[in-house]
Amino acid sequence: MKENDKLLTIGQFAAMHGINKKTLMWYDEIGLFRPAVIHPGNGYRCYNYHQSPVLETILLLRELDVSISEIQEFMKNRSAAALKELLDEKTAELDRSILHLKAVRKTLCSHRRNMETLLTMDLSEISIIEREERCLVTVEIDRDTSFEKEVEMITAETAKYQLGRLHDASYGSMISVDSLINGNFDDYSRLFIEIPFVTQKTGLHIQPGGKYLRAFHKGDWAGLPARYRAVLDYAAEHGLKLTGYSYEKGINEIVIDRIEDYIVQIEIPVSG
Repeated sequence: MKENDKLLTIGQFAAMHGINKKTLMWYDEIGLFRPAVIHPGNGYRCYNYHQSPVLETILLLRELDVSISEIQEFMKNRSAAALKELLDEKTAELDRSILHLKAVRKTLCSHRRNMETLLTMDLSEISIIEREERCLVTVEIDRDTSFEKEVEMITAETAKYQLGRLHDASYGSMISVDSLINGNFDDYSRLFIEIPFVTQKTGLHIQPGGKYLRAFHKGDWAGLPARYRAVLDYAAEHGLKLTGYSYEKGINEIVIDRIEDYIVQIEIPVSG
């Protein structure tokens, strides 16, 4: 008898594939995967080496969350074409899951950075930082845009990118430097949505990389104009030219209960 034709007990075969022998017994009972031989005297199930690739395929499909009924259907009509079609479908599902997990990881990292900032920040400090380029989805607003309309537009825009939940992206508002210089501190023109992963830049707002002037404001929005005046004074004193937009984002919503504790991060591109 050739080595590959030798029979293995159910325990040996299960151990070789890293599964419990009860799994093999269940597969046999439902007709999914039969032993090569059932001993006529004692009813012991035995398997041979040639069955290993088939079992590994079943185990792979189970790991990909293919249902038992789907696997049974495949096993009845096994072919290269059928397996390719099934694997193509599951690979696409897996890619979507990986993309989602990467997005969740990026969101968690963003929250972690915010918490680190909260633990080390000096609210009175105005500093210069480096920022990488970001691609932002934006929706246009003006002074007359109601909160309900803003929510409606944000919801519609995020739906285009198939985000499962609001936490899959970060949100903020934009006000132009020209408006700030002219003292129009309530002249917000856009809301931004930072999508964790985008496949193309067409139609997106590019937040430039480079130096940014960063400041923080704690409390309700009524105090923001005073903070912006301090930022403008700081830029003038240090010969800094502010350009483009100020990007505002709350960084502690998930750890506060009172609006008085709300902290807004302000970042404005600097040239010169």
